[in-house]
Amino acid sequence: MADLDSKLVGVIGDRTAKVVETTFGYKTLGELLHHYPRRYLVRGELSDIAELKEGDEVTILAEVFSATSRRLHARKGNILEVIVTDGSAKLSLTFFNQAWREKELKVGSQGLFAGKVGVFNGKRQLAHPDYEMIPDGNDVDSAVEEFAGKYLPMYPASAKLPSWKIAQCLELALGALDELDDFMPEEILEKYSYPSLQQALRQLHNPADLDQAALAKARLTFDEAFLLQLLLLERRLELRKLKSTPRVRVSGGLLDKFDAQLPFELTAGQKSVAQEIENDLSAAHPMHRLLQGEVGSGKTIVALRAMLAVIDSGGQAALLAPTEVLANQHLRTIEKLLGSLAQGGMLGSESGATKVTLITGSQNAASRKDSLALAANGDAGIVIGTHALLGDAIVFKDLGLIVVDEQHRFGVEQRDALKSKAINPPHLLVMTATPIPRTVAMTVFGDLDVSTLTELPLGRQPITTHLVPTLEKPTFLDRAWQRIKEEVALGHQAYIVVPRISASDSNDSDIDFLYGEESKDIYSVEELGPELQSGALKGLRVAPLHGRLSTEEKDSTMRAFAAGEIDVLISTTVIEVGVDVANATIMVIMDSDRFGVSQLHQLRGRVGRGTSPGLCLLVTSALPESPARERLDAITKTTDGFELSRIDLEQRREGDVLGANQSGTRSHLRLLRVLRDETLIEQARADAQELITADPELAKHPLLKNELAKIQADSAAEYIDKG
Repeated sequence: MADLDSKLVGVIGDRTAKVVETTFGYKTLGELLHHYPRRYLVRGELSDIAELKEGDEVTILAEVFSATSRRLHARKGNILEVIVTDGSAKLSLTFFNQAWREKELKVGSQGLFAGKVGVFNGKRQLAHPDYEMIPDGNDVDSAVEEFAGKYLPMYPASAKLPSWKIAQCLELALGALDELDDFMPEEILEKYSYPSLQQALRQLHNPADLDQAALAKARLTFDEAFLLQLLLLERRLELRKLKSTPRVRVSGGLLDKFDAQLPFELTAGQKSVAQEIENDLSAAHPMHRLLQGEVGSGKTIVALRAMLAVIDSGGQAALLAPTEVLANQHLRTIEKLLGSLAQGGMLGSESGATKVTLITGSQNAASRKDSLALAANGDAGIVIGTHALLGDAIVFKDLGLIVVDEQHRFGVEQRDALKSKAINPPHLLVMTATPIPRTVAMTVFGDLDVSTLTELPLGRQPITTHLVPTLEKPTFLDRAWQRIKEEVALGHQAYIVVPRISASDSNDSDIDFLYGEESKDIYSVEELGPELQSGALKGLRVAPLHGRLSTEEKDSTMRAFAAGEIDVLISTTVIEVGVDVANATIMVIMDSDRFGVSQLHQLRGRVGRGTSPGLCLLVTSALPESPARERLDAITKTTDGFELSRIDLEQRREGDVLGANQSGTRSHLRLLRVLRDETLIEQARADAQELITADPELAKHPLLKNELAKIQADSAAEYIDKG
């Protein structure tokens, strides 16, 4: 007999095992048994053929209506055409030089047919489909076990492994399986009336009824949520065991001086989060906190105060930004906020002032040498940089705090590389301006403490968003350019955001297309800029900004725009986060249907940052009833980032929600959906917390401890480690 770790080769045969491994990456019985059905076909209820779409890979349950073989006139051979039906629509199956199949495909018999839907002479067809005929009730001798039940499981399949072949492999696997030890604590199974692991696997792959299958699926989905939450809670306990240098607030230090010179009062939310961070920093174990907040909610001020507290204690802070534009923007913002407090060692600087320095990949040798020296000797209390901060040449005197901006753009290894530059484990603050629904935060960032800023600072102006549908209202685009001219005439500035740098871009290097809509004509910076300068925006000072410009060009352009020397900035998404020009009041986003909901929300947050209200115009040629228009309509109706993030995540694939590693075939998460399964995740979190509080080492639950160890050993679990 076999267990879940047994090799497939000895159970389903060498040749089939090789195909399974090549197709899905499965090597063991357990991996195959966790290949779950997508749905079930009910014997006697034929598939809806009318719903089939060209290009779809399908498996259908249908009845043979007719079978006709004829010779080909143009070349040698014959063609067998079999018509199958569901009673209301028909589908053609074609086989070349395989007339013998007519004996198998008897009129009136039912079967499963798999292939890619094509269209020939206006008729839908499957060419050379794979099929499995279902024996009738009287054909006992040839009846195969996998078709004994009423409910036929349909699996994620491939051309080499159609669904019923996978079902046959699973039938063999279930038959070879010895009695399984269940890792789930008995009290949890009783609490939710879940079946045992062995029962759940059998009932999901071979259910007596759909209720039984649903309960089995619920048990296995809970397994995923529970193990993940347990893993994250264990990670938190491990972090608590690390020894870090406490960074206790110093009276009369830089932080006090900074607070005293602030021209505005912090919001109640900023004060509350600042206190949470202050408490974390003063502890003897490293802080691991996620700071999320709406665009413009004041995360930078909160992070800067944490950095100053660390500097007061004798340490340094590193701010890691994903792009050079954002790193430079952070440098300008922090130097402006600190004023003379950032001029340490200079004539007329404040007593105890520090220095702020920048390290990027494209800075010149002399500048880089100076920055490296300031970081190494400790004179620079704040070191801002891009991935260049991770290089071997970068040395800190005493790195006490790492602040990661837009954390989702950095991998585990990159955060760990920066952590390794500290004497003791440093404190970590990761920030995101993309609001994260609670269960997503609980699932993806469950090892981090989460702080949320929901208020906007006093004086922040509202942003109005309108749709510019060029298909129905082509003249509206002319009005959009007119609105830009009106804003500039009032002394304000404008952004125009486009998806591409140039028309020749095939990979659209500055944007990720998450939704798959295609368009032949997409606006680009290099085409639209000159067109507007010589046409609709003639006379205005228009400048381009995108990722292919040199660092000097990007920096000088942003400085000129901030100084009011440029009226209109036509840019890719390099301005998505961190760019803060209070005088910019209008943004026009071209091909807005090419962007994600959260991305559009981030972009429009660049306007309305001063004393004048902001206006965002979403230009689109998407059809009125399309999913793209639904997304854009949602953006025009609300500025609530948390509501928009849910809409965004609901429309994405689960792999996009959780990160690339989770979408792989060996991922631990196969059934769990973080938005759909909110209640389940919350239950799993509470149960995991209760169990690990009572038994931190899982000494009373050795099977569960072993199951966790397997997941931790799997490379796909690396995404859980937030550094």
